[in-house]
Amino acid sequence: MSPASPVWLRVRVLRVLWALLAVLLGPWRLWAVIHDFHECTWHVVLNKFQRVGENLESDQFVHQEPVDTVRGVFNMLVDSPIDRRERYLGFPYYLKINYSCHGQHSEDLVRSGHLMGLKPLVLVTFQAPVNFYRWKIEQLQIQMEAAPFRSKGGPPGLREGAAGRSPDILGPGGTSWEMPVPLPPVPAEPCMATEVCVMSWYTPMPIKNGSVVMRVDVSSNGLGPIIPSKRFHVNINGFLKMGADNRIQFTVGDELFDIKPRYFVNVSSRPLWYNVDQSPVLILGGIPNEKALLMTSTNFREFSLVEADFSATIYDAISTESTLFIRQNQLIYYYTGTYATLYDSSHSSGKWVRVLASECIKKLCPVYFSSNGSDHVIALTTGKHEGYLHFGTITDGLVSFELLPRNQTACKRMFVDRCSITWAIFIPGQNILMMLVETQYDDSDQKYHQLASYDLITEEMTILYTVPLFIPDARGLEFLMILETESYTNTPMIPKGLSFNLYNNLLFIWGNFLLQSYNAENFIYLADFPKESSIKYMVNSFRGDVAIVTETEEIWYLLEGTYHLYRIFPSHGWDIHVSLQVMKQSSLYASKETMVTLFYEENKLYQLVYLTHGKQDQLVKRLVPMEKLLMYEQHKQIHTVRDGSHPTLSFSNLCPFEVMRLGNLPNPQAYTRQERYLARPPMVLNPSGFHSENSLAVYQGLVYYLLRLHSKYHKPYADPVHDPTWRWWKNKKQDEDYYFYLASNWLSAGGVHIDMGSYEKIYDLKSHFGLPERIFLDKGGEYHFSIFLTARGYSFEMGTNIGSAFKVQSKVSVGVVLADPSCTESLIKQKVLVKRNSVLFLITLRDKSLCYDQGISGHHLMKTSMMVKVVGASGFCFQDTHLGPRLQGNLMVPVFIGCPPGKRLAFDITYTLKYMRQQNKHYFDCMHVDPEMPCFLYRDMFYPFFLIQDLVTGDSGSFKGSYVLKVVGGGPSLDSIVDYNEEEIYRYNSPLDKTGSRIWTTKTSETTHDMAFYIMSYKRSGIEWLCLENSPCYDMTPQGIIAPEFFFKVLVSNRGVDNSTYCNYQLIFLLHIHGLPLSAKRALFIVIVSASVLVGMVILYILFCLLWPYAVNACNHLRWRINNIIASESYYTYATSSRAFSISSQSSFGPLSQVPSVDDFKVQDQKHKADLEPAEKKKP
Repeated sequence: MSPASPVWLRVRVLRVLWALLAVLLGPWRLWAVIHDFHECTWHVVLNKFQRVGENLESDQFVHQEPVDTVRGVFNMLVDSPIDRRERYLGFPYYLKINYSCHGQHSEDLVRSGHLMGLKPLVLVTFQAPVNFYRWKIEQLQIQMEAAPFRSKGGPPGLREGAAGRSPDILGPGGTSWEMPVPLPPVPAEPCMATEVCVMSWYTPMPIKNGSVVMRVDVSSNGLGPIIPSKRFHVNINGFLKMGADNRIQFTVGDELFDIKPRYFVNVSSRPLWYNVDQSPVLILGGIPNEKALLMTSTNFREFSLVEADFSATIYDAISTESTLFIRQNQLIYYYTGTYATLYDSSHSSGKWVRVLASECIKKLCPVYFSSNGSDHVIALTTGKHEGYLHFGTITDGLVSFELLPRNQTACKRMFVDRCSITWAIFIPGQNILMMLVETQYDDSDQKYHQLASYDLITEEMTILYTVPLFIPDARGLEFLMILETESYTNTPMIPKGLSFNLYNNLLFIWGNFLLQSYNAENFIYLADFPKESSIKYMVNSFRGDVAIVTETEEIWYLLEGTYHLYRIFPSHGWDIHVSLQVMKQSSLYASKETMVTLFYEENKLYQLVYLTHGKQDQLVKRLVPMEKLLMYEQHKQIHTVRDGSHPTLSFSNLCPFEVMRLGNLPNPQAYTRQERYLARPPMVLNPSGFHSENSLAVYQGLVYYLLRLHSKYHKPYADPVHDPTWRWWKNKKQDEDYYFYLASNWLSAGGVHIDMGSYEKIYDLKSHFGLPERIFLDKGGEYHFSIFLTARGYSFEMGTNIGSAFKVQSKVSVGVVLADPSCTESLIKQKVLVKRNSVLFLITLRDKSLCYDQGISGHHLMKTSMMVKVVGASGFCFQDTHLGPRLQGNLMVPVFIGCPPGKRLAFDITYTLKYMRQQNKHYFDCMHVDPEMPCFLYRDMFYPFFLIQDLVTGDSGSFKGSYVLKVVGGGPSLDSIVDYNEEEIYRYNSPLDKTGSRIWTTKTSETTHDMAFYIMSYKRSGIEWLCLENSPCYDMTPQGIIAPEFFFKVLVSNRGVDNSTYCNYQLIFLLHIHGLPLSAKRALFIVIVSASVLVGMVILYILFCLLWPYAVNACNHLRWRINNIIASESYYTYATSSRAFSISSQSSFGPLSQVPSVDDFKVQDQKHKADLEPAEKKKP
């Protein structure tokens, strides 16, 4: 269709009119769309690189390494900003993105959304690895814009059916759906579009070394329909392989496709145990009389049922970052997955490996958080090793177990005759095992339960608490402090387990009771939990929420920091919620259902439930709407109020405020330490705007190279511009207008235009009106924010205390609970706004600089937390949002104290060269210039300067703290550099060295406490090179006529000498020094040899000049003689030939016997010789 045709003009006019109508009806449309906000949802699946554009295809995350599939496409991109000499790779998968809405065709929706300008924004978050010794700890994200792509195949009008399928209805390897209300399918209509019938959006699915857990957040760009953001878990499944028939198979067993009701119906639920935020694959056992496991790499958005080669039911199952553990009867097995991005493939298992073969294991206990670069698991023994436990350590897939306590059983250390460990937990960071031990003496039948701790470093065991024998009598109170002076009931306490929150130090002892403590010594009894029930397991969100499951499958809820327990199921609120869902015909609820497990995901509680719908049984992952249930429970308190002559219902609202808002929030990146990159797809020179396979391949290569630049940026020499993408475009930036000209005229090669500004690092993210996900604090660091509360009713009064009689005080108050008040402190300032009936609280969280030593960036951080509570609001205050109600009045944020990730020390080569030119009045580089490593002259004073670079916020400034500089290695060339041992490092760098081995010295007099090394600083950085007799750089042999040079391996560290930060900055870099002097002996030897050679050459020249005339005469005479000989030989030959001719002529007339003899010839020759003699010889 021609753009200049009249039809096209009419279409444009109609579009303008529709746009004006949309503007006029904007408020009504916005209200209608927000009202149906839940009706639309995103869908994300994986597609292989080769299968992009195919419909109804979903692949599993098996391949883990970049693929060389885009090189040919990049070779075509001439006249583009990229450097084709660089190596561009792709990723094995794409993310295919669609969305669906209630009762509408997904294909029609996607087409209409595309025409309205909708573009999904995809944010991929890479989880940091466990082993921080092998991989760098960083919080990395990459934000991409999805590219529209027309799908391949499928006749027009063929659609996937109507949207309206149930959310997270699971099948083996199937895909989840998010619509809460199933509706009959809408009849498909033929697609008459000329441009596109079926389309989707695609982005690369990037892979990063060291990360196997990835979160994908999909949101809208603000155009088109309003679709709420949604998070997907896209993890690498290291327990899959490609079979002989090129089909994906499980390595841990055989996949079962027939799910039978007996696997789940009337089967007790079991806990889901895994390493929090680190386990890519979750497993769940407990299927009676079956050797099967439920496995998922998407947090049960998809799942598979796998049958392992065992002889009995699998009971306990735990998943870590790389390894799966199961208990079958009293046997323990583990299986290490194949994760090429984490460790060498030789660490992987080929089959289930039995461990602790000679032990009887009665229980596995999980360790939810890693420690010191490793995952852990605890195995409790019975039989011959009763009183011991096996502490498992998993590092890069390698599994080892240690028997603890060392040397003696827990019984002997606790001075009892018999004991049995009921439960054990490990507290990372403190290296403490906390055990619940059942003890007994020989002379008594009474059994006691004691809480004991075992320190893995000091090997000391301490009894912390003895559990009472009977349940206390609370006498109607919500909680009771255990002081051993209270009265008790006749119901015995039966402890069954422990639960510990690492962030707020809250410890629970649970059984047919619930005890909590913040110091493991003073316990509080929570009386809301009935003593007739017994807890089966507890589920902790580690963000302030705890769910409890009893033996009778009841669900209880506890908000940490409070003492009130809420029974969620069964309850009045649950009945109301289920009734409403049945009225909506939700497929998530049924009259017969069995809970399989309960777990937290992103601070939300989920159930895995098996539903029985006649013949259509299904396994469902559904959200437990905790806020709605608590609201329904609160609203059951109904009062009747007379309004004139008519009675009305009144619901009591126990919330002390009406509005709660957070303000003055700083930019989050400085505290969350989240690095984020932006990558947009290349511009396609296509009128329809759809991408091709080649343009998507270019997108893959650009995202790969962007992440490659990020990984290469961690080098010792700082770039002039503190940005990883600077090197990418530094030589092409001046040609940006030329590339834009080509794109504007549709002349770009390959049909794509690469905008250099579309690939950058983001440093200025803004806060989204909420506290950050986490807070990192360096030494003395602070975090500031404010809380604005509008009170319910009139809540102000005059002060009654002495000194405050004329001050207005509010009944609304805010408290801050710190998990470690000895390490952090909080300051709260209150401003009363009487006219607005509000109160403003200014809150500051501050580190006290007391509880942490120096450490490497991101290593060994101290975990603590801050909880902000509005007094009287816990469990009673809710905020209505477009995503439903949300609890208010209780905020909990994890806090990490130590050296934050993303900070590093770099050698400021730019300022060092500038300063040395100023001080030394010159600068001489090497003859062979290396721009990446400039040279420094030996005789010049060396003034090194360093930078503190913040990779998260982009800040870069001079390091002005103190540091210690050491030469730890070196060599005359890059290939011959060796590392020095501790003794050599001391001799080469210490001012106390007496062996004549020092390499350098300085004018500063400040040293470390033991006076072993100099302490340098920003103002005291001058270094003079010595290279004494016993140093490795002494007496270097020059290579040719160039002066000797040396490469020093230099270590710079501020550990122990800089008190301004928790960061132990360590930098190792190479320093190229040229112009090293020679030793006296070698110099004298070279002078003697040089002089000898010079004198010899002079003498040779004199002799040459004296003997030259004689040599010339001799040569002339020799030449004359040679010429004479040649001439005589020529004459003889001529004369002989002439005489022979004459004789032959005479013989024709005479007799043949007259032939001359030899003597005749001799006589004639003598005559001729006489004629040829010189004339002088012929004279008498």
